[in-house]
Amino acid sequence: MNRLFYSFFILFISIGLKAQELSAQFIVNADLVNQTNQQIFETLERSVNEFINSQSWSNLEVLPQEKITCSFVLNLSAYNTSTFEGTLQVQSQRTIFNSSYNSPVLNFMDRDINFTYQEFQPLFYGPGSYQSNLVSIISFYAFFILGINADTFSLKGGDLYFDQAQRIVNLAQQGGALGWKQNDSNRNRFWLIDTIRSNTFREYRESLYTYHRNGMDFMTENTFDAKEIIMNSLLSLEKLYNRRPNALLLQLFFDAKAQEIVNIFSDGPKIDFNLISDTLKKIAPFYLPQWKQIK
Repeated sequence: MNRLFYSFFILFISIGLKAQELSAQFIVNADLVNQTNQQIFETLERSVNEFINSQSWSNLEVLPQEKITCSFVLNLSAYNTSTFEGTLQVQSQRTIFNSSYNSPVLNFMDRDINFTYQEFQPLFYGPGSYQSNLVSIISFYAFFILGINADTFSLKGGDLYFDQAQRIVNLAQQGGALGWKQNDSNRNRFWLIDTIRSNTFREYRESLYTYHRNGMDFMTENTFDAKEIIMNSLLSLEKLYNRRPNALLLQLFFDAKAQEIVNIFSDGPKIDFNLISDTLKKIAPFYLPQWKQIK
């Protein structure tokens, strides 16, 4: 795809036409739950899949091959009648131009999952109302995925989607479930949307854009230059680290990107990795074993 395509893509984002934007897979893992009848879990899985994939989350028109590939894995730890508890692993990918490669953009574990669901209960998203905690959780991540995906195509391109996610947080707080308030934990939905919309953490979104739009999308055209751009986008995250060393968004970035970074700097034209090695060890020490793989 050439630069003209990018112009049309951004134009479509701005103009907007109705379509289903996500190609999502929702999986329920009930291995840890002592429940003989598995039908409730199968129904839940089917209902949520239909809800995510049939909903128009924006006015963006997309072709089938342009849909955002994403997954939601619900690992249940407890179930009682109609109450579900567990964790939710949320992942999304972004297609790289002129290639069949999908780049990971989001990889987040939500540990505050608790909702009620009656079998065959209809799931409906209303922008200005609170329906249920299940609908709120799924809708929040749908908009969050759309937001960070848009950020990889244009600088701060995800603002409208993040605004929607913020509204969901505000409405869901009335339900009383965990994950929606700042005091619930320091790594939840409240802090995800609060930090990504804050100028204090702007380097995350700037790096996300530069890394993908100016780096990954040109890997097939000029691999060496693309690697240098990716390297500089990673170096810029040090500013965020120096300001907020324990920033959730730093963890969010490298949870998605660590292995890809290893692959980028291990293959193809060689870039002096020493220029970035110390920075990565400083800002993402939790991935030190991965950084040691790069020679």
